[in-house]
Order: sequence, then C-alpha cells, then structure tokens
Amino acid sequence: MRTFLSVLLCLSLLHVLAQGDEAALERDLYNLPNVSFKKVSAAADRYLKYELVIRQPLDHWHPEKGYFYQHATLLHKGFSRPTVIETQGYWLYDHRNEVEKMLDANDLNVEYRFYGKSMPDSIPWDYLTIEQATADLHAINQLFRNIYTGKWVSTGISKGGETTLYYKYFYPQDVDLSVPYVAPLDNSLEDQRIYHFFDTISTAACRAKIYQAQIFLLQHEKEAVEKIKWYAEGANLHFSYTGSVGKSFEYAVLEYPFAFWQYTGDCDSIPTDKSLDDYITSLIKVSDIEGFSDEGIKMFEAHFYQAATQSGYYSYKIGPFKKYLHYFTENPSATFPPKSVTIKPFDPTLNEKVAKWLWDDGNNILYIYGGVDTWTSAGIIVSDKVNSKRFVIPKATHATARIKSMSPDMQREFAQKVKEMTGLEINPGEL
Repeated sequence: MRTFLSVLLCLSLLHVLAQGDEAALERDLYNLPNVSFKKVSAAADRYLKYELVIRQPLDHWHPEKGYFYQHATLLHKGFSRPTVIETQGYWLYDHRNEVEKMLDANDLNVEYRFYGKSMPDSIPWDYLTIEQATADLHAINQLFRNIYTGKWVSTGISKGGETTLYYKYFYPQDVDLSVPYVAPLDNSLEDQRIYHFFDTISTAACRAKIYQAQIFLLQHEKEAVEKIKWYAEGANLHFSYTGSVGKSFEYAVLEYPFAFWQYTGDCDSIPTDKSLDDYITSLIKVSDIEGFSDEGIKMFEAHFYQAATQSGYYSYKIGPFKKYLHYFTENPSATFPPKSVTIKPFDPTLNEKVAKWLWDDGNNILYIYGGVDTWTSAGIIVSDKVNSKRFVIPKATHATARIKSMSPDMQREFAQKVKEMTGLEINPGEL
C-alpha cells in the first residue's frame, strides 16, 4: 500500500509540474520562428500536449525554392527531462512510444515530409529525398534545443527506424542515443538477403507449408480471381496500376511469405488440405490484395518513390512458380512508384555510405529486431569497432519486436546500455 501511495504521489507531482510549466512553455513556443502550436492535452493529463505546425523549406540548401508545413506533436513532461524525437517514416501516428515512457521524457513526434497533413498541394518529387527529410529533423532539433537542453534520444519504427539511422548518419551530434526498431538498410532494389532468409527461417516443414499454399492458390488462380473480384468490389478496390485483378492476385501470392514472416510467423495458421476459400482468406489476411490495388499503392506512393530511387527494397523470386504465373517472366520489384513521375535510376551510394559509417563509426545506437521478421535479414550487423548493440527478440515479428517483449535479462541489458551511453535511467515497468 505504501508503494502504491508513493507512485500516486509521484504521478501527481509530475502532473502538477508539467501543468505548471504551461505559461513558460507557451511563451517559449511562441518565440520559436516558423512554429505555430495548439494545446490539445486535457486538464487531467500528467503532461502538456501540443499540435505543432512547422514551416520548412522544400530545399534546405535553397530556401528560395519554397516551403511546406510539417506537422508534429509535442508531449511536455518538464524542462529538465530528456527529449525524444520520434522519426516517423510515414504519417503522424498518435501514440506514445516506449522510449518516451521509459525515460519519462518529452516527446517530439514528427511526420515525414509529404505524408499525411505534411503535404504540399502537389508533391514536388525532386525534394522527396533522404537528405531533405533528415534536414527537416535537424531543423526541428535545433529549434527545440532552445527549450530542451538535456539529453536527446531519437527513435522510430520500420521506415521510421530507417529514418532514425539516416538522421544519425547525417547529424550524429543532434542526439545522444538512437533506438531504431526493425530498421532495414537495403543494399539494392532486389536485396538478395531476403531470399536467403526465406530459405532458412524456421523449419523445413513450415517453409513447405508456405510454398504449398502459394502453389495451391496459383493452381486455382482462375477460380480464386473470380472470388477476389467480389471481395474487391465490396472493398471498392480498383486495379488500373497493375492492369488487372489477376496480376494483383499473383503479386499478393508472391508477397505471401514476406508478409507472413513480417507480421504473423505462426505456421499453424497456414491452411493445409482445406477449401479454396480458406486459402483466399489466409491470403487476404496475410498479404492482402488491397496492397496491390490503386488505393493501396496510392497510399504509399511517396514510400515507393524513395525505395525506387534511394532507399532500396525487395523483389519477388519467381523461379519456383514460373510455370504457374501468367503475368511475370522475371523477378518483379515490390516497388510501385507513381507512373506520372520520371523515376531516376536507383542509386545505392547513400546506403553504401551509411552502412560503412554504421560499421566504422556508428556509436550510441541500440538496434531492436524481431527473430522471425523478414526485415531482420536486411538489418544492421554491429561491428566491434563501435559501442552499439543489436537486440534480436526471439520469435518476435515486425509488430511485436518491442522492449516490452524482451526477456527480463534482455531488458536489464538494454537499460544498462542506455545508462552507459547517456547516463539516463530507464524504467521498463512503465511499458
């Protein structure tokens, strides 16, 4: 009871301190150039929360080219608390991240340029580069260092984790620690490491079940596509980008193992000797035809543009399925960049430089990966030249590879590494 009352007292004190900072914080926010803000926290919250709109140059090296408005949120716990900058890879997700909670830190959650509300009237594609996106983060860091002078930590998940790595590469002094989750660094448009992953993950029996599910679907493609058409009509999906429901169906079948290991990893969930409807249900649940519809592709067009030009991606190995396929004669790319834009040839130079820098000089980075996540095959291997650490959580997927999923021993090691690198104490019990 005494411990419980102590926790309540501590939380109440933090609430009073955060709320008591309101006038001073809003004065500081008002004094930041190119920043507008709106308070959205409730009186009962133990933090102050603000929606931010930040005027950013389209080109940080040529501000005369014009501007866009980048959206972010700020959670304020206290001026003396550390600050987390959350590097999204897509839209602004309204959630609280693990690192912020464990450090009881202030949090700046930043939407990626040209996603969500951070979108110009039309996308100026030449300015959708990793260099410009990380310069956005640097500009925000430099602005808010006028308010928060303590330790800074960057974190992000998936493409947001990639962004954490790129940000660390371009601006290593901006943060004291980086915590990228499930972050790949592809080495080409057809990262061959993913094929090796498919050939070696789990057991031979599980891999065979996945293969047989794909073969069954392709053998019954005509009937399956007719059923998929009804599903697509109900979901209001269209297929002008790929050209047909049939081609999108084959994409989805080829995607099946990638998506299965990325988000499922449960071999018992794969149908065996069941009806076609059972296999189609599994296909929709795992790789989903929507991802290969106009609507799904449009949603991620900025991502596909960057993958095709700078960040790299993966392709589909069709060799084992070639005699069943009607639309592919060579390995198709999993990128679907906008057809209305001239796509520059993929340039691996940046990723090669980042990979080398992470190997030689990438200190103060704590990588988190899932043991069965497909993207772990394209993850960072840490060298003995740096003090960084890679944590691979057994049986965790892209969605479950989180600090809260670590064993108690791994959590303790993670906490010790955070303390060594920053001097900060973390509390996994806050998750």
